[in-house]
Amino acid sequence: MPALLAERRVRTHARRRAARPAVMRLVAPPVSGAGRVVILGATVGQGHEGAARELGRRLAGSGVEVTVHDYIDAVPTAAAWILKDLYAPTVQHAPRVFDGIFRGLERPGALRRMAEVICSIAEPAVEQWIGDADVVVSTYPLASRTLGMLRRRGRLTATSMTYLTDPAAHTLWCDPDVDRHLTVTRATAADAARYGVDAVPAGPLCGPAFSAGSDPVDRASLGLPGPDPIVLLSAGSLGMGDVPRTVEAVLRHPRARVLVLCGRNDALRRRWDGDPRVAALGWRDDVPALMATADMLVHNAGGLSFTEALVAGLPALTYLPIPGHGRANAAILERSGIAAWPRTPDELVAAIEGRRRERTPIVPQWAAGADAAAVVRDELAARSAAGLRASGF
Repeated sequence: MPALLAERRVRTHARRRAARPAVMRLVAPPVSGAGRVVILGATVGQGHEGAARELGRRLAGSGVEVTVHDYIDAVPTAAAWILKDLYAPTVQHAPRVFDGIFRGLERPGALRRMAEVICSIAEPAVEQWIGDADVVVSTYPLASRTLGMLRRRGRLTATSMTYLTDPAAHTLWCDPDVDRHLTVTRATAADAARYGVDAVPAGPLCGPAFSAGSDPVDRASLGLPGPDPIVLLSAGSLGMGDVPRTVEAVLRHPRARVLVLCGRNDALRRRWDGDPRVAALGWRDDVPALMATADMLVHNAGGLSFTEALVAGLPALTYLPIPGHGRANAAILERSGIAAWPRTPDELVAAIEGRRRERTPIVPQWAAGADAAAVVRDELAARSAAGLRASGF
């Protein structure tokens, strides 16, 4: 009985959190009969939220009524603290613990049960958000699991879709009761088959500026004048990973200059003050221009910055990937030939020099014209043609 009462309390708390305003409501303006879509992102880092917002922008631009929600608002405060606030500190200061959690979630056991309890607690809020929507799309693995749970309980009539933002699939991403699984690349779609789902490469969800050919930033304004190659080092929005060791390894190249994107990590940004070969930047809105300035990207997670580099045509290397999904992503990218994964400083220097000399075009990782928004619009059209609305599915 105490456990039941506790569950009721956390469910009630989740509903109160759900009453807060949505992350973003996009109506530009809606076209009658175009349908309604709910997108579930998550403010854990930038990748999940960024993909959700970009999908929403594209759909709203074609007259679809779109609401984007933060899945973290669907869970109680303690769970939100674990999922959001503990994420970066655990990756940074307890990498073995984080790697163990990531691996533990792949198989039945206590960690998987704990995750599923959180997903179950989120059900009432997510169900309320979906309402009479025609399609619901998740860009966060726990949200995808919640959608599968709702379908198994007979409480989801909208078409459900998961958009995997990571190169590597994971059991939480691949719920068999979610209707459609979309990925960025063919390699991720193939990897998802391990979990018994038929995933479709739908291309990237990043802003149009990355594919538009931005003008480069003036190198002198960055403090990196001259013709030497610039290596753009991305550590995500939170500045995670062993960035100092990576910078040190890159600087073993006799000519390389390093442009470090530190995200919101101000302590990391200040670390290289006064170093003539390193420019460390905080949060920037001109990343397309910075990528146009750089000669290659070195990343440690395989997240949004890596996808943006693919779109921008910037060659990428993986080095010292963060634990858990970072290492899993690195393995998929290496195995598929998308991004090399040098293990030592000497291997990194050799890879940088090799990439600099080759200058070979990046092989497309998705079909020309692939667009997750188009997949959603096609589903809306199919439901409309069949006379289906979520309330009468």
